[in-house]
Amino acid sequence: QAKLLRVLQDGEFDPVGSSRTKKVDVRVLAATNRDLAASAKHGTFREDLYYRLNVFPISLPPLRERGNDVVRLASVFAQRFATKMGRTLAPLSASDARRLQTYHWPGNVRELQNVIERAVITAEAGKLNLDRALPEMPFSQGVAVNRPASLHGAILSAKELEELERANILRALETTKWKVSGEQGAASLLGINASTLSSRMKALKIQKPR
Repeated sequence: QAKLLRVLQDGEFDPVGSSRTKKVDVRVLAATNRDLAASAKHGTFREDLYYRLNVFPISLPPLRERGNDVVRLASVFAQRFATKMGRTLAPLSASDARRLQTYHWPGNVRELQNVIERAVITAEAGKLNLDRALPEMPFSQGVAVNRPASLHGAILSAKELEELERANILRALETTKWKVSGEQGAASLLGINASTLSSRMKALKIQKPR
């Protein structure tokens, strides 16, 4: 904190390994998720540095307090992931929008992005599957992944997302008796093109049992 204060106050600093002081003319944009005023009051953050930084404060409320922004961002993420995965999705329903708005989003935008990606992966008939995607909702036994029984607040890794997608495709194939294309095929059930499904099956090493 003292070194940063020196840069802001005197416009100079000593580079590591150098004996020469360098002058700088910069503007600093700082961000934090802490209450720096309270930290300064309690002595855990330098008060003089706080006032140096607090020239033009901008308060950005957490996602849970931003109302319709949650729905707008969810729609953008959904279309982005759907395009990436070659899937066709229906717009967010009113009930899904309400569920997204009432969730507390402790992980803010990053958590929302992860939830929507899971919802797209497990989407059925072109509809986002928030039942499996929202952290407080337990996954069904049909798509189990190697996680503890309680998934509240959980964020799945890329490997677990892959396992989840694989399990979902397998369930669709088993439901359609391994028929990939056509109106009664797994691709139609999943809301994706048959060629996309075949490509994902190859990537995930899914083969019809003999």
